Amino acid sequence: MERRQFLSQALGGFGGLALGSLALTDLLGAHTHERRSIGGLLQDPQGPGGGLAGLPHFAPKAKRVIYLHMAGSPSQLDLFDPKPKLKEFDGRDIPESFIAQERFAFIKGTPKVLASPYEFKQHGESGQWISELLPHTAAIADKLTVVRSMTTTQFNHAPAQLFLNTGHPLAGRPSLGSWLSYGLGNENQNLPAFVVMLSGKFGPSAGATAWSNGFLPSQYQGVRLHDGTDPVLFLSNPEGVSTEQRRRELDALGKLNRKSAQRDNDAETLARIEQYELAFRMQREVPKIADLTTESAETLEMYGVEPGKPSFASNCLFARRLAESGVRFIQLYDWGWDSHGTNPSDDIITSLPEQCRRTDMASAALVTDLERRGLLDDTLVVWGGEFGRTPMNEKRNGSTYLGRDHHPHAFTMWFAGGGMKPGVAHGATDEFGYFTTEDKVDVHDLHATMLHLLGVDHERLTYTSQGRPFRLTDVAGNVIHDLLA
Repeated sequence: MERRQFLSQALGGFGGLALGSLALTDLLGAHTHERRSIGGLLQDPQGPGGGLAGLPHFAPKAKRVIYLHMAGSPSQLDLFDPKPKLKEFDGRDIPESFIAQERFAFIKGTPKVLASPYEFKQHGESGQWISELLPHTAAIADKLTVVRSMTTTQFNHAPAQLFLNTGHPLAGRPSLGSWLSYGLGNENQNLPAFVVMLSGKFGPSAGATAWSNGFLPSQYQGVRLHDGTDPVLFLSNPEGVSTEQRRRELDALGKLNRKSAQRDNDAETLARIEQYELAFRMQREVPKIADLTTESAETLEMYGVEPGKPSFASNCLFARRLAESGVRFIQLYDWGWDSHGTNPSDDIITSLPEQCRRTDMASAALVTDLERRGLLDDTLVVWGGEFGRTPMNEKRNGSTYLGRDHHPHAFTMWFAGGGMKPGVAHGATDEFGYFTTEDKVDVHDLHATMLHLLGVDHERLTYTSQGRPFRLTDVAGNVIHDLLA
């Protein structure tokens, strides 16, 4: 090939790539943010609180989010979506029309219908259907927006948790909290914008990738906090090191890192500087917020908190204190909701009621406490798992315990405050609770709606990585306006 021919074809190829990039930008919303140079490195222009200039795009209903993720996925059919037809068909084969060509995580053969052993009643003026397992949630029924028509594309825990948190089932994308940290910044510069806490025997199946920054700069990843006197590991100064000495060390380290960043054109070095500085500021702020002993006896009792004892309840109270201190996105993961029915520790007779007893009081107390402190109107509370449970008994390996397999086609989430319409039940499933039949809400719709409540147009919050603009909702997602107050 001659040199002139090679250059002509190469330039045509580069032009095609550029046009392809422009076309993808148009598809994703076309509103990528221009970057400015700081110390020779390209950085996004900063708005108030460290977010992007120009955000929020419009007046937000919510300023912050507290997301209660029930890892393992609660059974909607035993908690929020009563199905009398299951009692009629209990113990009989599920109709073949439901399971033709269906893939399950564990069910084999033709499974049998499993009716809920729990009673449902309508609660509040709104008449929300809620199970006897959640008496405290039932007491705040009129404050809740219950969505019974959630769907997902994933039926295994890790990819489903990633999809729910990042909009993609594979690792590598930024989580919802990271997107909000990047776009909106924080109200309190002495605290991280995105905080994560865990309860239960294990963490979520997706691990730390569920709160990863993905391809965003690393200062936007979630910061995990712990119960106890040292809520952030290794945050306290070592014995014999004073605050003044630590400040001098950070100043010297900052100068070296800035020189390194300019020399190597490495934005991650700047992110490291910011993380060191945030950790220094957190040394004063976090221990005060984590000290739950300053709460009244009435408040501790309302949540079911025993000071000094790690629990979902103490995490909920900690979350409220973080919310009123200006943290943007607070995510609580509670493990133990994977009700397969292989033994008493994961069935719907022993394990599910225990999970409800551990979490019901605190979840309801959080909503009530936020409301009485004037925070519920601009705090969005979210409760739910990564998918639903089947209307059939799993009966893995002939187990005699009752349980349900993973189910992506229909599950329930509830919301409170933050601009959601209270006392509403949205969507419906068929008479077996197998498929969504009305007002389907998928994961991208959920993200688009949450961003909208926070004043963000999901099509305009983008980040370019490896030459391609990305957004949380990818190329999908619709704001569900019927859910909004």
